[in-house]
Amino acid sequence: MPYQLVFTDRYTRIAKRFLQRHPDMARAYTKTLALLALNPHHPSLRLHPLGGRLAGLHSVSINLSYRITLHLLVSEQQIIPINVGDHDAVY
Repeated sequence: MPYQLVFTDRYTRIAKRFLQRHPDMARAYTKTLALLALNPHHPSLRLHPLGGRLAGLHSVSINLSYRITLHLLVSEQQIIPINVGDHDAVY
């Protein structure tokens, strides 16, 4: 069963800025979101929980350099993206 991606206004602004700075990542970003909605546990996403000040969030990889942090609500079948960017920007 697919998950529902829930985009906040804040995340939409962050993603828009990310894609303006990295237009070459648009295809990989879109592919990551589609796969995330279909199967967030797909091995290529490298889904993992975060700790420390980001405890309660998860991270998936767009590629080796860029990540998306998110809330993964398994019981409600929802995924709420929080941030997108390179490793230092999202962590």
